[in-house]
Amino acid sequence: MKTTSYYPVIQVKDVQDCANFYIEHLRFKPLFDSNWYVHLQSIDDPMVNLAILQFDHETIPPAHRHETQGLILNFEVEDPDAWFERAQKANLNILKPLQDEEFGQRHFITQDNSGILIDIIKPIEPSAEHAADFTDPAAIGA
Repeated sequence: MKTTSYYPVIQVKDVQDCANFYIEHLRFKPLFDSNWYVHLQSIDDPMVNLAILQFDHETIPPAHRHETQGLILNFEVEDPDAWFERAQKANLNILKPLQDEEFGQRHFITQDNSGILIDIIKPIEPSAEHAADFTDPAAIGA
């Protein structure tokens, strides 16, 4: 069986407000836009998609009708410094400032207006200690 697509669906209280955040700050465009569900696609890469769903919609099994919590969405970018500058100019809530990590990332963390964490990342060369953690040497600093 072949998977033809994969994208996260986040369950939120205010679908339009959340969708507008990704459109305004992360370069998405709507492909489907209703009052209970919005399917977004990256302007830069049509393979990058995200869906936003009204948390209490009937399509969700009743026991699971609640807002998404504890999720981090990683966005790998070419220039995290430029993204960080944009985030600061937009007065986004910066939860972790731009920094290099020994495990091989330059990144910062912000959040959308529903509380989902957004980690803006660029892979960089890891320290020698962390390079040993990679199971595929081609993935180092990918």
